Amino acid sequence: MSHSNHHDHPSRRAFLRHASTLAGALGLGGTGNLLLTSGAAAQGDYRALVCIFLYGGNDGMNTIIPAEVATHAQYSAVRSGLAIPRNELVAMDGKLGLHPALSALSTAWGAGHLAPVVNVGPLFQPLTKAQYQAAPSNSPLRPDGLFSHSDQQILWETGTTDSLARTGWGGRASQQMGTTNPVISLGGTARFGTTALTAPLVLPGPGATFGASGLQGSDLSWAPNAARKAAIDAMYNPTQDTVLAEAYAKIHRDAFSASARLGPIVKMQPGDAGASAAINAGFAPLIANGKVNTGIGQQLYQIAKLIEARATVQGNRQIFFAQIGGFDTHADQVITGTPTQGAHARLLKQLGDAMAAFYAAMNQLGLANSVTAFTQSDFGRTFKPNSSTGTDHAWGNNHLVIGGAVKGGKSYGTYPDLVQGGPNDVSNSSTSEGRWIPTTSVDQYAATLLRWWGISDGQLNSVLPNLANFGAARNVGFV
Repeated sequence: MSHSNHHDHPSRRAFLRHASTLAGALGLGGTGNLLLTSGAAAQGDYRALVCIFLYGGNDGMNTIIPAEVATHAQYSAVRSGLAIPRNELVAMDGKLGLHPALSALSTAWGAGHLAPVVNVGPLFQPLTKAQYQAAPSNSPLRPDGLFSHSDQQILWETGTTDSLARTGWGGRASQQMGTTNPVISLGGTARFGTTALTAPLVLPGPGATFGASGLQGSDLSWAPNAARKAAIDAMYNPTQDTVLAEAYAKIHRDAFSASARLGPIVKMQPGDAGASAAINAGFAPLIANGKVNTGIGQQLYQIAKLIEARATVQGNRQIFFAQIGGFDTHADQVITGTPTQGAHARLLKQLGDAMAAFYAAMNQLGLANSVTAFTQSDFGRTFKPNSSTGTDHAWGNNHLVIGGAVKGGKSYGTYPDLVQGGPNDVSNSSTSEGRWIPTTSVDQYAATLLRWWGISDGQLNSVLPNLANFGAARNVGFV
């Protein structure tokens, strides 16, 4: 008689499935994948960075748009049916304006807490068009895989010009600072949060269960579950005889510790009893039927909860990662005849509304000065539209930084000359689509954020290997 069904009881299968999911979420693929230690976050010395990656390559030219009469006319002449009318821009500093779908960010701009950073991208060193054209294809002056989604995502997330780089600048920064936790991701296992020995701590969205099924909280009131948990503790709690066995045991101990601490925070939704009134107030425009109604909104809501519960999360320095996809707008980027509407506008509205809600929640919590959020994306898109009412892959791009510590009210970086085939354009000379050489590097952008976060100049050189090539121009100045 076979007893396989008895030994493979559904509760056991559920435990194995959830334990496997938990281990994956915690990045438990090596011996140092969860750097959790005791100690509450210092309430007066907390700082967090929140990376929001726009996968697909956001059209920065239609996100942060020239607003001066002459420059906007130049922009409109080339962008044709994609051009956002000047009188519909969200007002900024007179030189630049925002796409009208980002109108929710007007409050942060008015408070001086929103900064556009223009023409940013991967660079080995400052670069001219002549240097780019003279460089062989294998030169570091030409970042690996230019105009390729996967390669450029890696370069942005790793802060390098090497598409084979394996560690992210967020992960390396956390390692340099010896943070209590690794990078915490609500957007999957992005390379941004990896180090040589750690993976990001990947958490699910609001309402989800984080932890091994049946082995925590009230589930332990059932005797068989309690017995299984006691057996697991008996295996992993004692100090092991070998280094490898002890490292493996520690992974399991830390996994249960993390899930016990973070599980209740992760599960809370806006409509639940005990949900944060302050965070709900900030996210009110996005809450319907007790839930946040967009994916990027849910991720930022979850991050807001983790920031509010920082004493439980532990550590006074933290980096978070969130993402929204769909920005590969090769076709039908706008509705013909109505350029302020369409696929790109819908994405920007989700982004702007979520960033504004997160900023409002941080203000409600009194933590706006301690939290800075910023965007990244694969690359910018061509200045000249293609024949499908869309845009193609380019290089330099425009980004947004928001938070109480941000020195807003003006733009940062050097906006490109809007001249097809001009000094900033490295596109094919016969077509001159407008692919701008960045005038600010990912290294300079990241260094500015990390210096505010607490990284020293010496540590920055380790985190950002190309930063030294930019001499004294290490701080863009927006925080």
